[in-house]
Amino acid sequence: MQFDPVSPPSGVMIPDCLARLTDAQLIAVRDAGDEVLTCLGAIGRASTNPIARILKHAGQFYENAHYPDGDVFDQISGSQYYYHAHRSGTGEHGHFHTFVRARGLPEGITPAPYAGATPPPSGDDAICHLIAVSMNATGLPVGLFTTNRWVTAESYFSASDTIRTLERFSIDHADPCWATNRFLTALLRLFRPQIEDLIRQRDDTIAGWQSDHPETDVFEDRALEVTSEMSIDIDEQIAAADALLLQRGN
Repeated sequence: MQFDPVSPPSGVMIPDCLARLTDAQLIAVRDAGDEVLTCLGAIGRASTNPIARILKHAGQFYENAHYPDGDVFDQISGSQYYYHAHRSGTGEHGHFHTFVRARGLPEGITPAPYAGATPPPSGDDAICHLIAVSMNATGLPVGLFTTNRWVTAESYFSASDTIRTLERFSIDHADPCWATNRFLTALLRLFRPQIEDLIRQRDDTIAGWQSDHPETDVFEDRALEVTSEMSIDIDEQIAAADALLLQRGN
């Protein structure tokens, strides 16, 4: 479905990735925004935040260590995430890495072709990295970024297959914190349009890097770590979705 160009209310910026959504897709984004706010509200009323809930029983916080210990894994959906920190100087406290493992992958997708010396996980061990979520010191998400394959030792799926996998991410159990699990699940739905763009940019970055460095194994090149990145704001995303829905008479 095509829509006329949007003239948003004063002060509301409409990202192109939202403007091109259908009504149904835009409503799904807006519903995800309500879920994110509900989860943050529940966590906030306990005088804490999503990061603090993950680190509650962790003791000393060490750079590069995964939190919680052993990661968070949903046996039904195959979804997984962990929190860690290692990007000093970026302004973030740390970030979540989100994945879907083999049992949750859509049928018919396989890892991208690879001819290097470090075979990626495959078969029942396959794992698809979706997006990393940067968090600030107050426990709010402030950015999204994608990474090269070596960063998370993933299987690496093409942009189209990774985008197909996004909807499979869902963690709906109480360990280590039900509200944080629901928050992260909803956040990936709230910002799905931006995440799809970042995943496509990831593939473009990797293709460009390989073209410029034909002698390297691009997926294992430590000089290429972050492959796309952007800042995010929950309130701005919800306001933009509301403005579009209002203009469309929803």
